[in-house]
Amino acid sequence: MRTEARAVLAAVLPEPRGPLSAAVVSALRDGGLPSVDVAAADPFGADLAVALHTCYELHYQGFRDVDPDWEWSPSLLAFRRELERVFEAALRAAVPAGDATVATVLDELLVEPVPGTGVSHFLRDEGEWWQFREYVVHRSIYHHKEADPHALVIPRLSGQAKAALVAVEFDEFGGGHGDRVHAQLYRDLMAATGLDDGYLRYFDDVPAPVIAVVNMMSMFGLHRRLRAAMVGHFAAAEITTAPSAARLVKAVERLGGGPDVTHFFAEHVEADAVHEQVLRHDVVGDLLDREPDLAADVVFGVQATEFLESRFGDHVLTAWRAGHTSLLTAL
Repeated sequence: MRTEARAVLAAVLPEPRGPLSAAVVSALRDGGLPSVDVAAADPFGADLAVALHTCYELHYQGFRDVDPDWEWSPSLLAFRRELERVFEAALRAAVPAGDATVATVLDELLVEPVPGTGVSHFLRDEGEWWQFREYVVHRSIYHHKEADPHALVIPRLSGQAKAALVAVEFDEFGGGHGDRVHAQLYRDLMAATGLDDGYLRYFDDVPAPVIAVVNMMSMFGLHRRLRAAMVGHFAAAEITTAPSAARLVKAVERLGGGPDVTHFFAEHVEADAVHEQVLRHDVVGDLLDREPDLAADVVFGVQATEFLESRFGDHVLTAWRAGHTSLLTAL
């Protein structure tokens, strides 16, 4: 059942997880940015992830009781850039790159190992209700702003690539209907599973791997030089979402969940199967026809997505198979 779209309230400032995030939170709360060494930070650790996410959130809904002028503070932007350099360098070092072609890396996404070993396979075949609810919490960090990071790349494209990406985003944003916006559908899903659907309500409960996925999207979207990486990421996400969503529908049905729980995933089974073709041929294809030198960046976007999603999946499955919560605080 669809519910009327509700206003999104800005999140509260997150709890710091180290000196980097403490510096950002302190600046936004009290003013003044302390000097912190960024170069030695763990690029995939919780401290950098939270610091970077907090900087990026100023470009989305912002934070309660935080001056909106912080969005364009030169000192905070300079600090964010230092964080991004560490994060991006580690991403580039982690992916194979080499001479892989765009067609090769996208084709590889269409071939799944048998039997599958990912989170959605686990939930479909043996997951329990508490594990499904944890998965919903993890993904809320992105789905509360679903498609927003990708919209940032629109003015950086032209021609058919721009027109086709806007067509995909139109679907993501509900086709003109507020109650069908995918972020709203996710809030409906959370409510149906007994979770608090407040914007970023569970941010302090999720670990670094899932935050890093969202940070990657924001970084790609906010930098024109990374526009092709964003396109590559978006294509990878749409290619892999439909089969994953289909498995999650089966997981919910096996666990006894009703249509109010399956609706979000069922919507993505249908929509993303179409979006995959549009992104691959009309967005990626047209972009590279216009700017063939960007092919390596498209490949980077695909591979970075797969790398971070794999880290997230490994974290979750390792915890679950040990009988532990995958969150920082159990629900």
